[in-house]
Amino acid sequence: MVPPHDQGDACDLLAEQTGLSKTKLKEAMNKGAVWIKRGRKEERLRKATFQVKGGDQLTLYYDPTILAIEPPLAECLFDGTHYSVWDKPPGLLAQGTRQGDHCALLRQVEKHLMGRREIPHLVHRLDREAEGLMLIAHGGAAAEKLSALFREGKIAKRYRIQVRGNPADTLGSNGLLEEPLDGKTAKTGFSVESFDERRNVATVMVDLFTGRKHQIRRHFELAGYPVMGDPRYGENNSDPEGLRLMAVELRFVDPWNGRDRSFVLPPERLLF
Repeated sequence: MVPPHDQGDACDLLAEQTGLSKTKLKEAMNKGAVWIKRGRKEERLRKATFQVKGGDQLTLYYDPTILAIEPPLAECLFDGTHYSVWDKPPGLLAQGTRQGDHCALLRQVEKHLMGRREIPHLVHRLDREAEGLMLIAHGGAAAEKLSALFREGKIAKRYRIQVRGNPADTLGSNGLLEEPLDGKTAKTGFSVESFDERRNVATVMVDLFTGRKHQIRRHFELAGYPVMGDPRYGENNSDPEGLRLMAVELRFVDPWNGRDRSFVLPPERLLF
């Protein structure tokens, strides 16, 4: 908490309190590791010369290991007025943490939209280890409309995964996994595309009809066919290439113009 009689540049005050150089503090600010709370409002503080007043609360989450990470870059596949569609690479968070946001897709979108009035909003998520298509809303009103489409099941989401074993052996070449997750209904449609007998690995197309946490990964682990490279679910399913889960298609009716929209991951990005 900043004492009532203190005021001045945020960077100067933090330097006095922490002993860190202003260069390091400015880097931490730029990467989202500094927060300011004024009254009930708390937000990231990026401006080193921001004038701090008595009663403000400055919080620094300084972890040089995290700040040194060079994040992979996402690619913008579509940039519209109300939303954009991005190809998120593996290793990139959907949104930042208290320790920073430079390794998050949302921060990259913020920079992309710099100069516009809209603030980007997440309307769905993709695990850090996963990759593929993500829909980002431009502004709060757009986020409400797109979030409503997700809640009502009006956005079709298709994924491409690789699993250990051949689901066709016990589940059939296509079907529906309906095991409840966390006490809630969960539905995952699947279709086996191919099976590599030598590697004992199947490539499967997946349609997600509900949005439970880690739904695809948990459903296939429960079915006995864990996703390859999954660090959390399954056994004997390691993969040097990482998690084999890609969001490859998004389809919905644009709520602003009524047109059918379909976004598909470019063929050159289909690595398996």
